[in-house]
Amino acid sequence: MIGSDVIRGYSDTILLSLLAEGDSYGYQLSRSIRERSGGAYQMKETTLYSAFARLEKNGFIASYQGAESQGRPRTYYTITGPGRVYLKEKLAEWQELRALMDRFTFPAGEEATRKER
Repeated sequence: MIGSDVIRGYSDTILLSLLAEGDSYGYQLSRSIRERSGGAYQMKETTLYSAFARLEKNGFIASYQGAESQGRPRTYYTITGPGRVYLKEKLAEWQELRALMDRFTFPAGEEATRKER
């Protein structure tokens, strides 16, 4: 399992990427993260909801009430225009980080071989 400290800086990117595919609610997003990671990463509820609060405060997502579930309206989240811009920036940053890490983790000739696979 991937440690939360390793992925902490990318929780916003993960959530925004999922919301770019369509509006969703907390439990569904948590389940999607677990499923897509093959169980290698599970975002804690406190991490998830503090990320929602931070992203909404910064104008990157908006929330709205959806259909009732178990007697209470479900809160849905949607990515905003500024959120899409931020996501694009974070994805570019991720590509740069991957390229940098490849320089350290793959010997000079091995990187080219890996890219061919």
